[in-house]
Amino acid sequence: MQDYDLIIRPKRHAFDINFKEIWQYRDLLAMFVKRDVITVYKQTILGPIWFIVQPILTTLIYIVVFGNIAKISTDGTPMVLFYLSGVVIWNYFAESFNQTSDTFTQNANIFGKVYFPRLIMPMSKVVSGLIKFFIQLAFFLAVYAYYLIKGEPSIQPNLTLALLPVYIAIMAMMGMGMGILFTSMTTKYRDLKFLITFGVQLLMYATPVIYPMSTVPEGTMKTVLAANPLSPIVEGFKYAFLGSGSFSWSALGYSASVTAVILIIGIVVFHKTERNFIDTV
Repeated sequence: MQDYDLIIRPKRHAFDINFKEIWQYRDLLAMFVKRDVITVYKQTILGPIWFIVQPILTTLIYIVVFGNIAKISTDGTPMVLFYLSGVVIWNYFAESFNQTSDTFTQNANIFGKVYFPRLIMPMSKVVSGLIKFFIQLAFFLAVYAYYLIKGEPSIQPNLTLALLPVYIAIMAMMGMGMGILFTSMTTKYRDLKFLITFGVQLLMYATPVIYPMSTVPEGTMKTVLAANPLSPIVEGFKYAFLGSGSFSWSALGYSASVTAVILIIGIVVFHKTERNFIDTV
């Protein structure tokens, strides 16, 4: 009997997920990440500088509209730091969600011709998004350092800065989990793709990106906003760097638990859909 380097077997059930195979294709993952980062900006004038332009313009708009016109409180912290911190951490989630939510329809041609673990594709989007996130984070830290050197009294960094990798991981897993769940459903229900961009925008307003939770009055509204698993992450990120906002281990645990459930459901549904999606796309 001849030995083969690769044996492709049919999936027997939705939970038959070969994570070892995904690890074996890590070189392909690296190639997709390189393609996403380099190819997209290869023929642009500013290149990766566009990663910084976006949060700058967004922050300026928030300062004018929500800070100066709407007069929304920033818990006493400089508006630039308050809005920029929210924009940076939110952008990573939104990028991961948007990029992975179109996995099947965008890659139908390559999926129909070449075999590789399909989860490699959304994972590459999440990993490549990290590069963009760290560039934006570096810009935020530069502005942050300026205010620290200036001696801004309202800024009070604390030991929860050590949880930064946890916040990033939760945002990555939440974005990927929701993204692959939606891309699995859009193979059959195409209308959902029109709701994704609009839905992410609405979700941002239900997350304390442009306002602190302290300004939300007690009652049903605050309970609903607190039930958003992204709220503790954005609040915790701001609290770690600025000292404003709120932090609690129970809220972080709740966010991590909901994220884990969404990611598991997303992977299972994605794995089930990949077996016959080519017939419906």
